Amino acid sequence: MKRKTDSRAERLRRKYRYVDRGFVLLLLTVFQLFCLVPVVFSGDDAPHLQSAVLLLGYIAFEWVYVGVVHSLLKKTNFELEFIAFFLSGLGLTISASVGERTLLKQEASVLLGIIVFDALLWYLKDVRRVMAIRFPLAVAALGALGLSFVYIRFVVGSINGAYNWIVIGNGLFSIQPAEFVKIAFIFVGAASLDKLLTSKNIYLYIAFAMGCIGVLFLMKDFGTALIFFATFVIIAFLRSGDVRSILFVSAAAALGAVLIIYFKPYVANRFAVYRHVWEHVDTTGYQQVRTLIYSVSGGLQGLGIGQGRLRYVAASTTDLIFGVICEELGLIIAFAIVIAFALICVYAVRTAKSAPSSFYAIAACAAASMLLIQTALNIFGITDLLPLTGVTLPFLSQGGSSMICSWALFAFIKAADVRTYPELFRA
Repeated sequence: MKRKTDSRAERLRRKYRYVDRGFVLLLLTVFQLFCLVPVVFSGDDAPHLQSAVLLLGYIAFEWVYVGVVHSLLKKTNFELEFIAFFLSGLGLTISASVGERTLLKQEASVLLGIIVFDALLWYLKDVRRVMAIRFPLAVAALGALGLSFVYIRFVVGSINGAYNWIVIGNGLFSIQPAEFVKIAFIFVGAASLDKLLTSKNIYLYIAFAMGCIGVLFLMKDFGTALIFFATFVIIAFLRSGDVRSILFVSAAAALGAVLIIYFKPYVANRFAVYRHVWEHVDTTGYQQVRTLIYSVSGGLQGLGIGQGRLRYVAASTTDLIFGVICEELGLIIAFAIVIAFALICVYAVRTAKSAPSSFYAIAACAAASMLLIQTALNIFGITDLLPLTGVTLPFLSQGGSSMICSWALFAFIKAADVRTYPELFRA
């Protein structure tokens, strides 16, 4: 019996072609050094040595991380880490061009994200631990989201009309609770539907999902609410495969949205500029019009890091980061970013087919879908193909909460890869 199990594991591992770790790291290093030089020597001042040390430290960390994980843990699959290093490195480069303090905060967020990534990978190894914590985690996540809304609403106050940020230390740090609830949303959804033996599980998960979405709506965080709903639909479809039920849920949600817009017209006012940005060049369409103009002015190769004009528009390093990259690094790099997110989804779908259990398959596809939906809302929003919802671009936008969440979602995707836990096939 053991012999058959081992041969199956071997066949599954042979399905994947291992990338050359050293070669990929060398390419990443050359590219990141190419981006580092203009940042360090920008302007007429002396070289920005602190930025150089921080960026070189990040490059060195990539090599050390891969070497240690491969040597001590015998891991061989680093495809996702390489994509994350590439995207995070670009985000750090833009942060460095803003200022050394901004770079320091963003690099600390990357390191925290990697710690969460590895810790979550370790925890996901044992599905029994996952099942044991799903209900307490759902209650804790929903409670934390509700309490944070009450605190922000009545103590902190709104930021740009939304109640989704907790500011600490007179603006020194800020936390977006909804980003961390994304982790629980995937965790609870995949764990609950993996053990779908009775209707109780699905009803409890629906209640949890609708509770999260409802609180996000009260926070006026409509972009994140849409991400949660779309991910909920995908998780439910992955488990049931019932197209009619999914269409019914989507139709009910659409009807609810229409009623909300009818009774709460301020919601519609937030998206009134959609498809009419050129009619509001200097008012509500200011950000998108500038993004459209400046992003194409960089051409294929870009104007150079720090040389763009979009960075002087509000939210340039958060909501509009993709436009900054188009302008300063060029459309070639921007297209490479889009390909990177597409590859994440391809990786998730491929690994899900041979995942150790349905939990891993559902979690991987749901996490990849959440990242793809958020990416689409960001890129299509600033280009006016979709309403601008103000969501961040994973790994690239400035912000610690978003960075940590993005790395955590990668843990769900990597956990589905049979090469991550090869010992599960040796029983």
